Amino acid sequence: MSVIQVQGLRSLKGEIKIQGSKNAVLPMMAAAVLHKGTTVIHNVPRIQDVFCMLGILERIGCICRLEGNTLIVNAATLTQAEIPEEYMKSMRSSIILSGSLLGRTGLAVTSFPGGCSIGKRPIDLHLKAFSKLGAVVEDKEEKLIVSAKALKGADIEFLFPSVGATENGLLASVYAQGVTTIRGAAKEPEIIALCEFLNNMGADIKGIGTSELTVTGVKEFHDSEFRVAGDRIVAGTYLTAVMAAEGKVLLDGIRPADLTAALVAAEKMGAVLKTGPDSLEVSMKGRPEGIDVMTEPYPGFPTDLQSQFMAVMASGKGRGKLIETIFEGRFGTAEELKKLDADIFITEKQAIVHGRYPLKGNRVTSPDLRGGAALIVAGLACEGITEIHECYHIERGYEDICRDLSSLGAAIRGME
Repeated sequence: MSVIQVQGLRSLKGEIKIQGSKNAVLPMMAAAVLHKGTTVIHNVPRIQDVFCMLGILERIGCICRLEGNTLIVNAATLTQAEIPEEYMKSMRSSIILSGSLLGRTGLAVTSFPGGCSIGKRPIDLHLKAFSKLGAVVEDKEEKLIVSAKALKGADIEFLFPSVGATENGLLASVYAQGVTTIRGAAKEPEIIALCEFLNNMGADIKGIGTSELTVTGVKEFHDSEFRVAGDRIVAGTYLTAVMAAEGKVLLDGIRPADLTAALVAAEKMGAVLKTGPDSLEVSMKGRPEGIDVMTEPYPGFPTDLQSQFMAVMASGKGRGKLIETIFEGRFGTAEELKKLDADIFITEKQAIVHGRYPLKGNRVTSPDLRGGAALIVAGLACEGITEIHECYHIERGYEDICRDLSSLGAAIRGME
């Protein structure tokens, strides 16, 4: 699907089941490489990033089957420790396979990762963790080679709570001899899920949910099954869709507690929310108010929802301000929103937004995964038709955003 058309100014109503978490399942797929046997993962979203990771696993020798939303990985047949360059360039999160391959084989060969164009996102913290565990890191002919005769437990301290570096530190340390302590670890729900997933396989990780993780190395894993939680960013995207279009929608299959910062912001903007153990009801009547939002590591406001909230503020009323502290390229969406008549001024790490409604439908281009979703959100508040191009970005993280929003009453369709 390369183009999505949205006919705006229709309120949303109904109930929708949230897909499995992209940011949780990809590290789990990487972790499956550690086990010389079979791992079963349930509630796997059928998205392009998952298919890309499947391609990598099969390329390095794993036998994989995706049956509906259940993935079976047999990594007993692993044959190589090099990730093909084309996969590294198309999906940045493939870098997390480095930790698994290093732990399993003592070697990981990659190129430098690509993915969304939302900033530099260096991997120096990943490499620091590998070095602390006793690995040698070499850059040869544009290939990154990480090797170790034997990984040994160590003290690893991150000055910034990087999600990817924490994941790679965990994946490399579960087979390391002795005890590894990771200080300054990220605390995102996806990190908690990875720790639980690894423990379910036979790892020994303590301090789950805190900034200090203690990993006692083990010698082997066992066959296991695990269910992926609902995707909090997809749920947050549909939350903003309701805020932009107005209406009342029940989002089922998520943990509202994982979205606390975003929910607080939504309520300040005028949304009425009702939470259950695994559901969220969103009601919006009238235009959302502009507020000040700053992205931060979890449990702060997630950078992956910044673009969507910008779209809501642009179609709301009053003045809002967004401060981006994680990825310097996140404001690329602003230029596309301006084509929809949004009033946005960018200065350094801040976006000043003056709401106006309705916005005006136009042709725009998806700059990245979350930016593309934000343009759809904005399209719901546009007069006329909004046509979003280069929607392959969106398919990286959303199973079928047209299907989901159509089921709620949106006039939206995808085209090749």
